[in-house]
Amino acid sequence: MGNLLKYLKRYKTQSVLAPLFKLLEACFELFVPFVVQAIIDNGIGGGSVSYIVYACLILVALGIIGLISAVSAQYFAAKAAVGFSKELRYALFNKMQSLSYSQIDGLGTGTMLTRMTSDVNQLQSGVNLVLRLFMRSPFIVFGAMIMAFIISVTAGGIFAVVIAVLCVVIFAILLVSIPLYKNVQNKLDEVTVANRETLTGARIIRAFCKEEDEISGYGKRNAELSKAQLFVGKISALMNPLTYAVINVGIIILLYSGAIEVDSGSLTQGQVVALYNYMSQILIELIKLANLIITVTKSFACAGRINAVFELETTPDVSGSVNKQCTAPFIEFKNVCANYGAAESDALSGISFTAERGQTIGIIGGTGAGKTTLVNLLPHFYESSGGEVLINGVNVNSFGDEELRDMCGIVPQRAVLFKGTIRENIQWGKNEACDEEIYCALKAAQAADVVKSKSNGLDELVHQGGKNFSGGQRQRLTIARALVKKPQILILDDSASALDYATDAKLRKSLKELDYSPTVFIISQRTSSIKHADKIIVLDGGVAVGIGTHESLLENCEVYREIHYSQFAKEEV
Repeated sequence: MGNLLKYLKRYKTQSVLAPLFKLLEACFELFVPFVVQAIIDNGIGGGSVSYIVYACLILVALGIIGLISAVSAQYFAAKAAVGFSKELRYALFNKMQSLSYSQIDGLGTGTMLTRMTSDVNQLQSGVNLVLRLFMRSPFIVFGAMIMAFIISVTAGGIFAVVIAVLCVVIFAILLVSIPLYKNVQNKLDEVTVANRETLTGARIIRAFCKEEDEISGYGKRNAELSKAQLFVGKISALMNPLTYAVINVGIIILLYSGAIEVDSGSLTQGQVVALYNYMSQILIELIKLANLIITVTKSFACAGRINAVFELETTPDVSGSVNKQCTAPFIEFKNVCANYGAAESDALSGISFTAERGQTIGIIGGTGAGKTTLVNLLPHFYESSGGEVLINGVNVNSFGDEELRDMCGIVPQRAVLFKGTIRENIQWGKNEACDEEIYCALKAAQAADVVKSKSNGLDELVHQGGKNFSGGQRQRLTIARALVKKPQILILDDSASALDYATDAKLRKSLKELDYSPTVFIISQRTSSIKHADKIIVLDGGVAVGIGTHESLLENCEVYREIHYSQFAKEEV
């Protein structure tokens, strides 16, 4: 938690003023029983109506000043808490953006969403309550005890015993509930992750009629979460009845001993009422303090989870440069292996090949063969577990990530467009791209007709996720976004799957005619998309079972032959 408090630096003034105003309110509150005592002993006992009116006006003044202090404290506490959560979210988002693909895979998207939303919200509530109550409640409790000692040593002793017993009860419950609240947050993570998976794969779930299975799975996970919450809730719920029981026993003892002292003349009736009021104040404040500690306990659990993200080490950005005069192959894979951490076997094993500038490299294989893993090693999204990936003889680990990825134009499997205009989406590839550059990229990506068909041209609005465009249109626009930066390495990860054969052929032809001659990696399930590639890599179970041209692979690679003949009749070859 201490590491996160630095995000309160910009709100030091508010963080100091909030508890100070609360202490001011507490001071005026502690004066109220004294005024009530004076009304009973001097006003009512002495039969002075004017004194009673005067004392009541003092009570009203104390109430107004206390109200102003409380509102001021709430204002400053809320401003500091909301500002803290804003700074924390911003820093957390930036940290998540700096994580590597493998670290993101390890955390999980659902977990990151929970950290960014539920955990930060819980911390915001914790900071707000701490600023308002952390000093006020102990001040009232011990202030009331001191006031009781001033009135009567016997009554002060009763107060001291009651407060000690209450502290034992409260901290015993907290010691039990703290680990249980952490368990509840972990189960909330599981529910969030599962819900995200269900929403993302809703169409697949319906296609395979798995709705009942998903509903059953959700019910089971939600039941476990509810069970954990109910269990810790029942334990926490013991706080109030036990606190009330101890306080009421203390009040009974206080009234009994007070009656004896009133009868003996050592206490007045007004003082007994004042002592009762102080005991009631302690009851209220300890309940507030107990709830505060529960909230702070949850906040500490959330802070630990958020801090775990901040503690993840990011790969240091190193500087390197491509030696354009180097005689080594432009891209070279030397016996490369790759895995995904917790996986039992390697996703890639012993991959070796070279690619020169301007060449087209086709990559084909079954689902899970390692095609995407292979191309993800080039921009250093993942790090190889063995072997080397070289660009102009320099290991990709020697490049800064920004420099390396600036060399690459990447079109992922899922065509993603963002809310905005077509122009803004294309400019993600190059911020300062002018309309002429954008149209050149659109033409090369066979997407110029998409823009021309829209009434607003480049200013046509794109809905979130590009839902107002067809799958093929989204793919062509994402290819244009990659081309606008004129990359040295162009990676098309099954990004023409929604295109018809004619458009696919035109796209491949236009890529060959690009004046800056990028090295193109094409991942495809269709042999027609890669048959004209300079080199085709056939993957099976993470191993390159064939490397060569279309014709040589048809002769020598059984896996490639099976894929091709499953799509085309033999006589068409």
